[in-house]
Amino acid sequence: MTEPREHLSNRRLRTPRVAAIAGILFALLMSISLAMIRIAIPTGALDSSVLVDQARTITLALSLMPFAGIAFLWFMGVLRDRMGLMEDQFFSTLFFGSGLLYLAMTFASASIAGGILALYSFDPDLVMGSGLFIFSRVMIDKFNSVYALRMSGMFMFVLGTIWIRTLVMPRWLAFITYTLALVLLIGIGFSAWVALLFPAWVFLISAYILLLNYRFQKKEKKRDGLTLDG
Repeated sequence: MTEPREHLSNRRLRTPRVAAIAGILFALLMSISLAMIRIAIPTGALDSSVLVDQARTITLALSLMPFAGIAFLWFMGVLRDRMGLMEDQFFSTLFFGSGLLYLAMTFASASIAGGILALYSFDPDLVMGSGLFIFSRVMIDKFNSVYALRMSGMFMFVLGTIWIRTLVMPRWLAFITYTLALVLLIGIGFSAWVALLFPAWVFLISAYILLLNYRFQKKEKKRDGLTLDG
């Protein structure tokens, strides 16, 4: 006799618990990529000779960013899953908007940098003699150090507010999020390394979610063991 099939309306697509690892993956890839670029092209460096000396380093750093972006989308999915039925349309719009804008502007700056490298390999004189490198360098700086950085701060600020209202995350974590968000929103210009605060925060949140999942799994196993013994 066959068992009755579960009705489709009773099924729910559950987020894999290991998806929280995506946040850690994003943090590592983005941190490595940003650090490599900052070291290869120091702040204020407008000499196109860096394209000759650091071309391989920059290319490797840029090749990591698409994978970091994919991992960040998974991380956003994990955060939304934790909200569950408490998700609010207003704050969700700000959450999605700021997160996707951060990702879009990061990709845009990486595309500009990749385009300059490709053009330089094809016609070095055009890049070095036309001022195109300086223009692209300033554009990349504005994308990363002003707009993308502020969108990451907005992303964190919205999440901190959601966590305070819904209590899906502890208050101490929300307050840390508020503090770091404030630094990203108003601390632009202090240091180029401020951009690493966002990946570090994502790492912290992902590690905490993994810890919660581990504790939940441990409780489930313990409960299942007691049920079998009973």
